[in-house]
Amino acid sequence: MPGTARASLSVFPTASWGRRILALAVDWLLCTLAVVLVFGVDEYTKTGSVASLMVLPVYIVESTLLTWLGGGSVGKLLTGLCVVPADGRLHRLNPIKVLIRQIMVALVIPPLVFRNDGRGLHDVAAGTATVTYSTLRTLMK
Repeated sequence: MPGTARASLSVFPTASWGRRILALAVDWLLCTLAVVLVFGVDEYTKTGSVASLMVLPVYIVESTLLTWLGGGSVGKLLTGLCVVPADGRLHRLNPIKVLIRQIMVALVIPPLVFRNDGRGLHDVAAGTATVTYSTLRTLMK
């Protein structure tokens, strides 16, 4: 029955760093394109423009909302990744914890400091793990 599976992190693997970085690059590109569409390329490329600073907040909002509602940002979902509760019990994530997680990702250092199970400080703080779709399927059994 979906949502009832229990597993510890030693039982299910987390996603590779290469796929996570690719997902972040996809998200950043899409958020940059969104900012350029709103402000225009001239404003985005102008020295001292606020438009270039808007990519980070757009990324935080996009990744927070989509991770909370759909299990991952556009980049994560397109690269076959999703964010699940670290205990392996599938349920909707807490939106405040997801927001804190995404702010920590934006700070860069927390994701680079990680445990042996592959979870960065951002995942530890939120009680989450980033996994592949194949791992998600095993958790749904």
